[in-house]
Amino acid sequence: MIAGHIVRIMGTKNTKPRSRVMRIGHRKVKALGVKPLALGDLYHLGLTVSWPKFVLAFAVVFLVLNTLFACLYALGTDAIANMRPGHWADYFYFSVETLATVGYGDMHPRTDYAHIISGIEIFTGMSVITLVTGLTFTRFSRPRARILFAKVMVVGQHDGRRTLMVRMANQRHNMITDANAKLWLTRFESSKEGSRFRRIHELHIERSQNPMFALSWTLFHPITESSPLWGCSLEELTEAEASFVLTFTGLDETTSQQMNARNAYLLEDVQWDHQYVDILTSVDDGMTQIDYTRFHHTRKETP
Repeated sequence: MIAGHIVRIMGTKNTKPRSRVMRIGHRKVKALGVKPLALGDLYHLGLTVSWPKFVLAFAVVFLVLNTLFACLYALGTDAIANMRPGHWADYFYFSVETLATVGYGDMHPRTDYAHIISGIEIFTGMSVITLVTGLTFTRFSRPRARILFAKVMVVGQHDGRRTLMVRMANQRHNMITDANAKLWLTRFESSKEGSRFRRIHELHIERSQNPMFALSWTLFHPITESSPLWGCSLEELTEAEASFVLTFTGLDETTSQQMNARNAYLLEDVQWDHQYVDILTSVDDGMTQIDYTRFHHTRKETP
């Protein structure tokens, strides 16, 4: 019993929970007691890592594999024909040709050992190329919505009511049908028992659907008695660490794929008693002009 108690104490003392820092929107979250998924979920990592890191990782794998197999070829005795004596680089060049299944013909395996190693390398090269090709195709084929979100939200008067407004635009200028937008408020609230937790409220949007979204779209949430924002002061929202999340879905007519996009706004990203500057104007020839240089601009409401 005493020995078991000592083992439990030592185990508790030496065991430290693993931690992982994640970014969720604007927030950084440190998760304790989770296993790192980088090596256990390479497919997800290959799809989410940036293009420069993806290409760099493939180049590193390519160099490491060729160096490894070049060393294996060098362990053999006169394994590769037509090699320059004393030139280790020729082992590397032959490995590159074999891994890529090119085979120029000037160098080739001479011994059974070299044939076995080259067979293993060809299998490895075909497997790696297949995986990289699949990941590259998936990265290119994933639908990407090019939605431009205004940098700030505004609260001002609209149709005689105090309204929360946010603007977005379709950067491709093609047609997105059945477009839907949802706006959410997240804030900390306290239960009757005194527990503090983050709660999510959906904010009603006037005209939350757009049958043909091609240019710009402004969303309006009236702050009425039914709104979670009704009667909330700026100080109360600040204390509750309030933030907003805007989600968008729609069908891209060009690719016939479902588009998804989202954007998050902190409370400091909301400008009170402001309006968006108008970006649609009519020019002399009767054509409508949209000025995206003013897309993020706002103006103070006049009393």
